Amino acid sequence: MRSVLHSIMSGTPTALVIRTAGTNCDAELERAFLLAGAHVEKLHLHHLCDNPGLLDRFDLIGFPGGFSYGDDIASGRIFAMRTRERLYPALKRAIERGVPIIGVCNGFQVLAQVGLLPGPARGQPWPDTAPPSPTVTVTENASARFVDTWTRIIPEPGTVCVWTRGLDAVPNAADTLMYPSAHGEGRLVTAGKDTFAELERAGQIVLRYADNFNGSEGAVAGICDSTGLIFGLMPHPERYLEYNRHPYWTRLPESTRTGDTPGLLLFKNAVRTASTAMV
Repeated sequence: MRSVLHSIMSGTPTALVIRTAGTNCDAELERAFLLAGAHVEKLHLHHLCDNPGLLDRFDLIGFPGGFSYGDDIASGRIFAMRTRERLYPALKRAIERGVPIIGVCNGFQVLAQVGLLPGPARGQPWPDTAPPSPTVTVTENASARFVDTWTRIIPEPGTVCVWTRGLDAVPNAADTLMYPSAHGEGRLVTAGKDTFAELERAGQIVLRYADNFNGSEGAVAGICDSTGLIFGLMPHPERYLEYNRHPYWTRLPESTRTGDTPGLLLFKNAVRTASTAMV
């Protein structure tokens, strides 16, 4: 296993991908961090719960998608409660030292239920012993059906999110700025209009759906915390690391297909942020 000292000496940040029973996108998330330039380790949630201090070794943290624990009780609930009870102090330390954290699909559901998203209001400290009470949830799609589709994404202007910097400038965005989604419980709901309005005011609404296929409040596809370090979204950027994954990639202009995909861009931004925090 690589240590924090190794990361500092090599100048390359190390990402942690947390897996458990039922996660099925951990390999894709690992590959995303690798292609973005990070070292990567995958550790089981149970191992981390027994050894929370292990999180202190990492410069980036990823909560992957899937169906953790079969989504028994509710999607992501068991993963979230284990994380909330055992890992919060270590995650708080990670946030305070500038570690970017991402939760994709089931991982987003986990971060919302833990209370890491949307987190405390801007300028307010993270609580010492337990995370804030959840104020958003990700629940059953408006259609009450599982949906597997590519959908166009609209970056929100003025967001504080470090992961999505430059996403609004990707070439040929009308065609290329799409992510695949695959979920039955992806509809974002906040605790009330005041909560949603505050997220908008604080720049924590990050991505919206062009078609709002799952009925999310405000067509929201992804949000971040007030620091911009913690990012959760339902679509899967880690499944769109090369343009030949795009649903009609052969019809895209060749000049478009030579740069980073909108999926890889997110992870390169995070690795860059983590490298800066290491200096």
